[in-house]
Amino acid sequence: MVVLSDVHLGTYGCHAKELNKYLKSVQPKFLVLNGDIVDIWQFSKRFWPKSHMKVVKQILNLASKGTKVFYLTGNHDETLRKFEGFEMGNIQILNKLELDLDGKKAWFFHGDVFDVIMQYSKWLAKLGAISYDALILLNVAVNKTSNLLGRGKVSLSKKIKDNVKSAVKYINNFEDTAAQLAIQKGYDYIVCGHIHHPEDRIIEGAENKSIRYLNSGDWIENLSALEYNKGKWKIYRYMDDERLAKQDFDTEDEDDTKLTELDNKEIFQRMLSDFQN
Repeated sequence: MVVLSDVHLGTYGCHAKELNKYLKSVQPKFLVLNGDIVDIWQFSKRFWPKSHMKVVKQILNLASKGTKVFYLTGNHDETLRKFEGFEMGNIQILNKLELDLDGKKAWFFHGDVFDVIMQYSKWLAKLGAISYDALILLNVAVNKTSNLLGRGKVSLSKKIKDNVKSAVKYINNFEDTAAQLAIQKGYDYIVCGHIHHPEDRIIEGAENKSIRYLNSGDWIENLSALEYNKGKWKIYRYMDDERLAKQDFDTEDEDDTKLTELDNKEIFQRMLSDFQN
């Protein structure tokens, strides 16, 4: 099984080309898309490069070859929540998912339900999403300069989160809150997304009970996923995968690397054409 979350297709920060390479390298029995796969919040930017469409097509390709795809809704694709239970072939839209994994109960959901800002100040959350995307764009410019100086890439948002105590506290609170509820419900695993922080750790609860908390991270900064095979979990990190990371992106179509501004009608026509071809 492969678990992905927080891909944010339709935003400048999404590493769609890298994700497409990863998806082509796996053939899972189950693919869990744990929220924020398409960023509907910011889709009004009318930004949809061909590389983003290729990710969608590759997911459909996996489904056509027998992979069971569970699309679990997140806050950035919350519009899809009205379609919970919808099935098309091997693809199903859900808000949460329970699976039996080799005799152990696993609970999958995006995690925004535990976000106080999402519950009471959605406008602030959307403002934060816009600011985050702007920071990613700034990060691109910074990395170009850093590479020229021979200092390698840096992640501004990751540095901010790692060094601001309130951000660290927020992540810890999120993980603990989600885990404690899952412990009460008798699960062995809880698998989330939302906070863009890949994790695999044991969290202790009351009455000497514990649970394994897992988070698939994101494809904005961490380029990470969760993989489950033969009873074992692991965090996959694209940048540690030398076989894929070293492949030359220059062989991609020119249209893949170009930022494309389209109106909604053009986007629909392009998607239709891509599916037909």
